[in-house]
Amino acid sequence: MSDYEEWEEIYRRHPLKELPWERGKPREALVEVVEGVLVAPGRALDTCCGAGTNDIYLARKGFAVSAMDISSTAVRYAEGAARRAGVEIDFRVGSFLDLPQASSEFDFVLDSGCFHHVLPQDRAKYISEVRRVLKPGGTYLLICFSDRNGPAWNHFAEGNLRELFSRFFDILWAKHMGTLEGDEVVRYFHNLLMKAAR
Repeated sequence: MSDYEEWEEIYRRHPLKELPWERGKPREALVEVVEGVLVAPGRALDTCCGAGTNDIYLARKGFAVSAMDISSTAVRYAEGAARRAGVEIDFRVGSFLDLPQASSEFDFVLDSGCFHHVLPQDRAKYISEVRRVLKPGGTYLLICFSDRNGPAWNHFAEGNLRELFSRFFDILWAKHMGTLEGDEVVRYFHNLLMKAAR
């Protein structure tokens, strides 16, 4: 089993209420950019959709949403939630390292908790894939773990993120926030809103 395939085991073994990131409501940074009209409704891709909460929110706001996850169990949860919500979303099982979508297909890419699970040796490939599927000038929202959570291989300082992404994206704003996760623990995240370089 690869380091990425373990996500299927996580979703199969644990009910959603035991997974801290499955909070049943969209991420605050996503709501901020949508409600603030920093990203307009268009074609959107979620690279790691989990149980689909963010995607349902986007669909209700008028986005045409495609979403994927490496866990087929997570995608089944998301499909069921979308049916209950009465929205249509194109869910797929697949790896974020080889996005099946066409180049320049999307106006907006959401990465909520995906990048900080990409192994260091795969980061450049992941970033280039996100850039590939975005239209020139398209918007990318990155939500990832902050080093304020303590030292770890996937906890980042803002400067690290700027260095990794600035080759492909213009960074519009960077915000740091703590959120109460489903296990009642506050975790800290960097939220970067970026435009695909033309």
